[in-house]
Amino acid sequence: MSLRINDTIPDLTVETDQGTVTLHEFVGDHWAILFSHPKDFTPVCTTEFGAVAQLADEWAKRDTKVLGISVDGVEDHKKWKTDIEKVGGAKAGFPIVADTDLSLSKAFDMLPAEAYLPDGRTPADSATVRSVFIIGPDKKLKLSMTYPMTVGRNFAEVLRALDGLQTSAGQGVATPANWNVGDDVIIPTSVSDADAKAKYGEFKTVLPYLRTTKLSD
Repeated sequence: MSLRINDTIPDLTVETDQGTVTLHEFVGDHWAILFSHPKDFTPVCTTEFGAVAQLADEWAKRDTKVLGISVDGVEDHKKWKTDIEKVGGAKAGFPIVADTDLSLSKAFDMLPAEAYLPDGRTPADSATVRSVFIIGPDKKLKLSMTYPMTVGRNFAEVLRALDGLQTSAGQGVATPANWNVGDDVIIPTSVSDADAKAKYGEFKTVLPYLRTTKLSD
């Protein structure tokens, strides 16, 4: 069964290069991002995890924990981090799940239930395990993105999406296309004009169902 937006994520217990982790306990009262990869020591994935390492301060600023996922084992993860840190030029302080039995990949619907890893496998055997999941403090899935093996993920967009989710959750608004922090936001249609003025102050009516406002700092 697919994991959909606003579903509670499964509370799996998994092994990582930093020890045993229970997903709900890992998230705790924070936001969390799960980044999955089909195999260690692959070129695109190494650059991506390098980018994740570079953004350690940005994750911390947003009270967001990062958890990597790959279907290789713990010892491979530890060795791979040397390459990740060389490429990214930053310490890879986040844990990486050793999803060798595919339990997490299947629970998050990245692989079909009957999937298995053949002997002598290549990344193509687990190619769909290239996803981003953003989880809220309520342990619910807020956003997911899946990429092909040939296209590296844009981490500026991951940060932008995280900012949008946190702004929406904290301020009760929506964000328009190409929104960035500081841009105007959208007032929900469920809020009357009078309530919108009381809550947000001045706003602009672009269409009867599209009203925008600037949030105060």
